[in-house]
Amino acid sequence: MTDRSEAEGWAADLDEVMGRIAPRFGRAEPRRRALAYLHGLLSPLERKNGWQLAEAAGDQTPDGVQEFLSRVHWDADAVRDDLRAYVVEHLSDEQAVLVLDETGFIKKGTKSAGVHRQYSGTAGRIENCQIGVFLAYASRSGQALIDRALYLPKDWTNDRERCRKAGIPKEVAFATKPEIARTMLKRAFGAGVPCAWVTGDSVYGGDYQLRRLIEAAGKGYVLQVTSNQHLGFVRVDEWLEDVPDSGGWVRLSAGDGAKGPRLYDWAYLPHSGGREGWQMALLIRAKIDRPDELAFFLTLAPADTPLETLVRIAGTRWTIEACFEQAKGEVGLDEYEVRSWTGWHRHVTLAMLAHAYLAVLRRHRHAVGGRGPDACRRTPPAHRSRGAPARLAAGLGQAARHSPRSRLVAVAPTTPAGCQTIPLEAQDLRP
Repeated sequence: MTDRSEAEGWAADLDEVMGRIAPRFGRAEPRRRALAYLHGLLSPLERKNGWQLAEAAGDQTPDGVQEFLSRVHWDADAVRDDLRAYVVEHLSDEQAVLVLDETGFIKKGTKSAGVHRQYSGTAGRIENCQIGVFLAYASRSGQALIDRALYLPKDWTNDRERCRKAGIPKEVAFATKPEIARTMLKRAFGAGVPCAWVTGDSVYGGDYQLRRLIEAAGKGYVLQVTSNQHLGFVRVDEWLEDVPDSGGWVRLSAGDGAKGPRLYDWAYLPHSGGREGWQMALLIRAKIDRPDELAFFLTLAPADTPLETLVRIAGTRWTIEACFEQAKGEVGLDEYEVRSWTGWHRHVTLAMLAHAYLAVLRRHRHAVGGRGPDACRRTPPAHRSRGAPARLAAGLGQAARHSPRSRLVAVAPTTPAGCQTIPLEAQDLRP
């Protein structure tokens, strides 16, 4: 059970996090609202909706919460930048991986910004939902979400009156998910986020401009692609013929999962085209029990990069799924009750900040053997150990197949450049 000193330590750390973003709110009242909102997201409420967050803050109605999310003047993008700086400060790793993915938010009706009948990986089917594109930061110290954007289908961007009613700015035009992802990567690279790799599924791996952007930034990638993707004017599934019959497949773990090491058979086929000192290649993954179920990855890596490293990067893509599960299960990422463009980005940004705060606490708990904020969890993440480094399973690593069929540490007071820390008044959070 959490003792009083631990609870006070968590509160002090959260005050320091809030001090980092306090300048974004201008006046004392919205700063208090922001802190109360973060407290609510981190509390063991059954749901983190407007009513329960309002009650946790001592309000009689959710009007103040709705006002804070929809109409009070503050810049969620500036808070997003502060969040990114916070994550980098505490989880920084020069060999970190940036992970791209999207997640669905099931919604009823037609008025919520971006809602549409579209495929949701969360539900595993076509649903009436919103889709958010996210960028995660995965390092040896932990992982957290650092960027987000609401995807707008063409049915929305082609109907400006509908956009106006949902508060979508006039300058927001249709953008594909890869285009949104490129914008996020540009922001991360421009901010100097320390990393060496980018990974993502075939939605992003198939985008040539995204791959060129990563290459131009001097980073490597392991990006999944569909079987009809071309490499060297040849479909990647036709490259299977080039896998040697003997020693062409190696059994490696792509990281630990809920049931132990994620073992697959892997084939690596180099391809010319990388700049000097770099190697382009095709990486093929096959399930051990269903060898015809294949996944293909385009890779760009420094020359002589071990296969184990590329497999580890491919496995790191699962860490963003763990982030989604934790953020939805612990801090109410998907439990908002707002319809507007502004409200969505504000709630999601603050939920990401709450999740990052927990990620930092977990890192320090692991480092010093202390206790962390587990009491805040409503449901345990299904994949707590996702994204562990790839390793050779015991007795494995040899040629696997002959045929492709057969406590609390105070948050550092450093604030992002250009942001003055404004201390929070020690007073009741109730209005």
